[in-house]
Amino acid sequence: MGLFKGPVREVPGPGQESVWDYPRPPRVEPASERILIFLGGELIVDTTDSLRVLEMSHPPVYYLPRSAFTPGALEPAAGSSFCEFKGSARYLTVRGGGVAAERAAWFYPDPAAGFEALADRVTVYPGRMDRCEVDGEQVLPQPGNFYGGWITSRVVGPFKGGPGTTGW
Repeated sequence: MGLFKGPVREVPGPGQESVWDYPRPPRVEPASERILIFLGGELIVDTTDSLRVLEMSHPPVYYLPRSAFTPGALEPAAGSSFCEFKGSARYLTVRGGGVAAERAAWFYPDPAAGFEALADRVTVYPGRMDRCEVDGEQVLPQPGNFYGGWITSRVVGPFKGGPGTTGW
């Protein structure tokens, strides 16, 4: 029987953050980076009003005001999920440029205590959009099909979500 070998923390360089320094339970903090989201070749979000949710082993997730999305870009979708910290999430279909990305966004209609700031805010799976940008840098999606982290050069991992990370 072998010993569990956990992730080896990458050392952050100047101006970088390690996701292993993020807290658990997660922290919500205001951010002022310019966020752009494109779908179907169309710009559907351009805002500097966002909140970052920071959780150990995960890249940040950017939550944006629902009002930052172009009219008609968000519509209710089937299903829900539950986060032990933030509460029950509902899904949204994202539309732009004639493209519909089913269940590509989510929000917390009644966030749990400590996460009230997320009310009326939406985030997207970056890998389901044409492109998401943070201050002009294209975001890479968090590995796997469940988590919705936004990876930029500002953060180092390793990141939970890929094969072999379920035990972290």
